[in-house]
Amino acid sequence: MAFEIAYKRSVEKDLVRLGKTEARRVLDKIEKELVARPDAYPALRGEFAGLRKLRVGDYRVIFAILGEQVLVLRIGHRREVYR
Repeated sequence: MAFEIAYKRSVEKDLVRLGKTEARRVLDKIEKELVARPDAYPALRGEFAGLRKLRVGDYRVIFAILGEQVLVLRIGHRREVYR
């Protein structure tokens, strides 16, 4: 079963900050792996409980699973994305 990917509006700004090559790499990983099995990625704890993360090198994709849809909330460097 393939999930539908949706992006929060602020994700566009996050991608611009990454640069073209890193943004393409992150988007490719989202389109290939996150669509198939979003529940295979680790759940976050603490104030981010209920969300999950996808690791792409030093970057993290923070997302939520909403029924048949995956909502990408944030993309950023690992030291800044959780702030």
